[in-house]
Amino acid sequence: MRFLIFAILAVFLIWALKSFAQASSKKIADKIRSLAIIIPIIIAAIFVFLGKIIFSLPFLILILPLLKLKGGLSLWQLLYLYRTLQTLKASGRFRFGETGAPQTSSMQVSEAYKILNLDPKKKYTKEQIQRQWKKIIAKVHPDISPDCQKIASIVNEARDTILKNDFS
Repeated sequence: MRFLIFAILAVFLIWALKSFAQASSKKIADKIRSLAIIIPIIIAAIFVFLGKIIFSLPFLILILPLLKLKGGLSLWQLLYLYRTLQTLKASGRFRFGETGAPQTSSMQVSEAYKILNLDPKKKYTKEQIQRQWKKIIAKVHPDISPDCQKIASIVNEARDTILKNDFS
């Protein structure tokens, strides 16, 4: 009986490896990503069904970074963007949904460092500032997300403020 189970598993393993070797890497990556999302959801649903809601939370939190939203942003990136918007809103630089003349007040250096997610107490090179700016602008550039045009201009102004203040 054990030999029969072992033989069935061996045949299945050989078949899986053979199909894995013949598949394209994009197809494999898509399957692995979908499995990485589906399996924790199934496990969490089983825990919820069994009445163990608290045990389902780690599996749901596990899939949060894997989920992609509109514009290709993950939930963690969306949370970071939300935090940046809250910083801008608290300083009066960004009011979502309001139209009118853009604000002309100049940005403070400490605010610019916060927007670019940099520590104002540290010294940075131009390349480090540009790298951090590129990382953020890649997510909010108007060509990628047309709704983020105002945010992109604020990020650009933050970079310009830091470069003008520290390197001129």
